[in-house]
Amino acid sequence: MQLTQKESDLLKDLKSQESLCVEKYTKHAAAAADAQLKNLFSQLAQEEQRHLDTITQMEGGTVPQAAGSSSGQTAFTATYGTAPNEQKQSDAYLCSDVLATEKHASHLYDVSIFEFKDASARSALNHIQKEEQGHGKRIYDYMQTNGMYS
Repeated sequence: MQLTQKESDLLKDLKSQESLCVEKYTKHAAAAADAQLKNLFSQLAQEEQRHLDTITQMEGGTVPQAAGSSSGQTAFTATYGTAPNEQKQSDAYLCSDVLATEKHASHLYDVSIFEFKDASARSALNHIQKEEQGHGKRIYDYMQTNGMYS
């Protein structure tokens, strides 16, 4: 696949965003108090790494086949009660941070999908965008279960 300058610039932006996502999820997994949240962040870091790998391949002119999504439903149990506590506040902050990051990433993919001329590239970007939306849903579900989202 031959990239236009605009497509190359968009991939550069997406690569930067995916690198940030990997870094945030890895650091947030280490900082999270709740074991469920640590696990969720670790899973999402791995998924973001796959996205980064895909974008890197696309920068080289290859559009890889979309890998299967593991962004399915995750059942969470309430870890925190209704009373505020320091761990809950810290975990809520981590969730809010990555949820905002996912919203931004999804928007970048939305713009990029419209700008790529190659149908297979658009399809790959669309697949990643759907996974990003799934990440946001999983974070939202965790927050909702634990009384962190209003």
